[in-house]
Amino acid sequence: MLWLLNSIGLLILISSLVSAQGPSPSRFSLKTAVEDTFLTRGLRSNIVAEIRIMGDSLTWFGTGQGLALFDGHYVYAHQTTSESLNNAQFTTLLPVGGIPAISVMGDTMAVAFSGDDGSIQMGFGLTLTYDAGDTNGITWTYLDQPVDNVADTLVPFGEGYYRQLPVTVPQANVSYDASLSGNYLWIASWAGGLRRYHLSKKSWENVPLPMDQQSALSLCQDTAFVDTTGISILANYYLNPRDPEDGGNHNHKAFSVLAFGDTVWVGTADGINRGLIIKEVVEISPGIFEILNCIEWEHFSYPEDGLSGNFVVGLAKQVWNSQITIWAATMNADQVGEMRGLSYSRDDGLTWETALLGERVYNVTAKDSLVFAATASGLWKSLDGTNWAKFDAAVDLTFMNQKQILTDIVYTAVLDERDTIPKLWIGTPDGVAQSSDIQGSMWSVFQANYDSSEVYAYPNPFSPLSHNQLGDDGYIRFHTGNVVNTEISLDIFNFAMEKVHKKTFNLNLYRGAIKWNGRGQDGNHVSNGVYFARLNFAFSKNHAPKDYWTKFIVVK
Repeated sequence: MLWLLNSIGLLILISSLVSAQGPSPSRFSLKTAVEDTFLTRGLRSNIVAEIRIMGDSLTWFGTGQGLALFDGHYVYAHQTTSESLNNAQFTTLLPVGGIPAISVMGDTMAVAFSGDDGSIQMGFGLTLTYDAGDTNGITWTYLDQPVDNVADTLVPFGEGYYRQLPVTVPQANVSYDASLSGNYLWIASWAGGLRRYHLSKKSWENVPLPMDQQSALSLCQDTAFVDTTGISILANYYLNPRDPEDGGNHNHKAFSVLAFGDTVWVGTADGINRGLIIKEVVEISPGIFEILNCIEWEHFSYPEDGLSGNFVVGLAKQVWNSQITIWAATMNADQVGEMRGLSYSRDDGLTWETALLGERVYNVTAKDSLVFAATASGLWKSLDGTNWAKFDAAVDLTFMNQKQILTDIVYTAVLDERDTIPKLWIGTPDGVAQSSDIQGSMWSVFQANYDSSEVYAYPNPFSPLSHNQLGDDGYIRFHTGNVVNTEISLDIFNFAMEKVHKKTFNLNLYRGAIKWNGRGQDGNHVSNGVYFARLNFAFSKNHAPKDYWTKFIVVK
């Protein structure tokens, strides 16, 4: 069942489909789009599931069709290549695919890619750069999606070795989350488990997590290992991401990761794991010493530890009044009584509390006293973790702009404090938006523009029961191109050319998209079929308003 949940969740998140970050010392300034060799103006996809802040002016977006950025003025899409990239290859172009994870640390940035093989989600590898602020073009290192060799059944970690089931394919091996901290890039890759990449040694290693029934796992104590034929092996342990009925462990399916300092938090399909990273010097042979990097794990799960649910899809750290709070977006997995919502701990996991029970939370972010939860019903804000207020859906109030986020769903949110007045970013299935303050009183909306000069309707075909769900309705949007007069009339006709809807948009007063909810003049949804829209407006000051026609299909 969890494999099915995972597939559905990814399709929602990236339609093919927050971590350590630090300041950059320099300001990024772009050349024009014509001069750039690695950027093109505009978004390729309205699905934005990741947002990361970098330096003085850069904001990176992970979309359903690749990486994009905002330089303070315009949105650009990073160019891609459909050609196969080799492991460790340097490239200025990125792989084709959706982006489920981005992590930023100074000018260092890691980006994960995913897609499918026609039936199942799969990882398309990662790219890593140490110069994400390079104005002449970013040099990336491409890394294959980490997989094991079939013979990798006994693997070293900590004080000895552990047994594992090798994961040898990229299918169901998707890096849903990433976190850069210190010398490591940590990734949570579902069936691929928890892995970390040493930035200097340029090598991957699997990181064993507790099995489902283990409340703790030591990888640092000699007593945790038994000597068999001269090899110290972790006692009574087997890393296996299969379902429990197949002898596996839900806790070995890693979905979210948050690393900072000497601590790493990992969310799985069986709760939350807190790892304390221990560094010690060991003598591996006479006169030869090595720094041992091992982990002491604690495992928290429903119902014993108070989580709302065991499927943990997002993690965030809050620091306020010298207190660290760990926030987790938790969902119901497979036990009776589990609920969607937020789970949080103010004492390193010793105790857990819950909030927003019943809400499908995708991500959570926190800064000082503020906590933001990105959910299926919208963006929520809290000052204490107990009392929550929900934002209205984002509408661009710029005169004659006709832009609006036509969905309740918010995948992610980020607070941007680089200017005197903090700003707020949200990523949604219908584009990305920036508020000029943290109240959401003035939004700028950025969306893919497939043909700026044409009149068309989208999505097409349109379902009022599933597309652009906002409030109690679903909407089709009409793109008009340039409009110079302050009135747009919209008439909808069925295939028999009978008028089923009429509305006039007074742009002096109206703000938002030119849209229709699929309901006829009687208030009911219209029947399935072919429909025609007639829009009347002027696209130039030298021309009077005229009619523009477009055709679309309604399929409920």
